Amino acid sequence: MNEGEAPPASVAGQNSRNLVVRVAAALVLAPLAIAIAYAGGWLWTALVTLVAIGLYLEWLMITGSAGETRAVASGVLALAAAGLLLAAARTEAAFIVLSIGLVVVAAISRQRRGWIAGGFLYSAGAQAASVLTRLDSTSGFAALVFVLLIVWVTDIGGYFAGRGIGGPKLWPRVSPKKTWAGAIGGFVASVFVAAGFVALHFGTAAALLTLGAILSIVSQLGDLFESAVKRRFGVKDSSHIIPGHGGLLDRLDGFVAAIVLAAILGVVRGGMDGVGRGLMVW
Repeated sequence: MNEGEAPPASVAGQNSRNLVVRVAAALVLAPLAIAIAYAGGWLWTALVTLVAIGLYLEWLMITGSAGETRAVASGVLALAAAGLLLAAARTEAAFIVLSIGLVVVAAISRQRRGWIAGGFLYSAGAQAASVLTRLDSTSGFAALVFVLLIVWVTDIGGYFAGRGIGGPKLWPRVSPKKTWAGAIGGFVASVFVAAGFVALHFGTAAALLTLGAILSIVSQLGDLFESAVKRRFGVKDSSHIIPGHGGLLDRLDGFVAAIVLAAILGVVRGGMDGVGRGLMVW
């Protein structure tokens, strides 16, 4: 099909159905995630831990490492144990377990050791960062919702700007469908979300607008990183667990990158128990 030529009716119909499924899934999953994030505590930690285990398993499937049964079992056990410790507010012990898990997974892997260890580190980082960001009872929920909304509107703004405007590709070797228009559209959308938080007096304009912009860019880089890993192994979707969205990695790649950076910034400013406050109060 030549550039600018209208797609066949069958393709257009399929795209419309995929969009409907994608939107329907998001309308169910997004409020559910926010509700559990609001509840916090062991419920949020349990969800995050299950998702982290899912990320690890999908990573192993993408990289062709799912047959490494000992590495699979060790990684899942370490993530589950860390989740129990995080739920019990034993943060330091959880980090020790995750560190030991990383060493064990790397040591017992027979092939693709770097990829397997990298997958565990990726999943453990998402788990720890998500729990630490929500931990602060005063600002944790606001900080977590801030990151979630930045990532979501970056993705949504990028999708519609890319489809509606088109133009030059962002990085065709890695992600053929992503355009510069989409990247800029997602970035602009994230700035509007950050401005909304400023209007609600969660922080100063300079700080939150800067933070929103940085997290939007990092979110898009996380998306490209996951696309590069899938392209390296010739995989289209990490799984088909989420209707219209593919797998957990496909849906959460930008969030993982953004929440890890947000947690690091929060720890630097507010300490291990004040990540949310460190992010939102400037």
